[in-house]
Amino acid sequence: MDTTLIFDTFEFIKVHADGSVERFTPTTAPASLDLYNGYKCKDVSIDTLKPITARIFIPSTPTNDTFPVLVYFHGGGFCIGSTTWLGYHHFLGDLCDTSKCIVLSVDYRLAPEYKLPIAYEDSYTSLIWLSQQKQIDSWLQNADLSRVFLSGDSAGGNIAHHVALRAIRDIECPVHIKGILPIHPYFGSEKRTELEMKESSVDEVKSNDMFWRLSIPDGLNRDYDYCNLEKMEVSMSEWSRFPNVLVFVAELDFLKERGVTYAEFLKKKGVQVKLIETRNEKHVFHVFRPDLQPARLLQKQISEFIHSV
Repeated sequence: MDTTLIFDTFEFIKVHADGSVERFTPTTAPASLDLYNGYKCKDVSIDTLKPITARIFIPSTPTNDTFPVLVYFHGGGFCIGSTTWLGYHHFLGDLCDTSKCIVLSVDYRLAPEYKLPIAYEDSYTSLIWLSQQKQIDSWLQNADLSRVFLSGDSAGGNIAHHVALRAIRDIECPVHIKGILPIHPYFGSEKRTELEMKESSVDEVKSNDMFWRLSIPDGLNRDYDYCNLEKMEVSMSEWSRFPNVLVFVAELDFLKERGVTYAEFLKKKGVQVKLIETRNEKHVFHVFRPDLQPARLLQKQISEFIHSV
């Protein structure tokens, strides 16, 4: 067995010459059927063969009304991350209670074992599963599939965008996407942004480049059409049906320009889009500090968007 390192993105992931992968695993949280902080949650299997799993959060508020559904895709450069990570668990559980919506947090398969576009295919599968399970799972009986929202941070924001496009193109899509909420979205290109060229961003850019190299199909680069906005082939008819978008960026995030460019790109295509910048915060701060005020404000802003469109 050849254990020579061929990729090493600091503490996040190590890939060896023999194909074996070591991933950084932070503290995780178990799902609990017991009521906690206004919500309860459980883990489910979306596809046992691939496998694709998810964690469902439902609010405790007793009601005969239906709930909107937020489908969330975690970040991690398509290579790391999980619904079970403590930060995601607490942020999404509290968001479920704050917004009074059902949250489906999806564990898609990861690169480099499963390179793009596998993450997009797995994530879209979660929408099909959602419509099928509504008929048989009591946790989803109050899910309003005409009010489905897609969100995610970093690579998950990228996934939310592409899953929305897939839903538009699929005339048999069983759910209606009302809006998407990318948080610090992860796009790229061979051309660097000004922030990416700063000396202070050297380590982050190096890590970022390695995540793209691990996730993009062999022989392609950061101008891959799922990575570079300008390379995406989308008709004006499709853009006219694209849902409303709320883009979040963070002031101290070296990927901030990517999020701003994404919002400007959508505006030029005629999409209804709003940009919110969180001051004095870095990339995916809500995952690392889900219990502090900036994360609480983010939850409030997400909730307001969900209930306004």
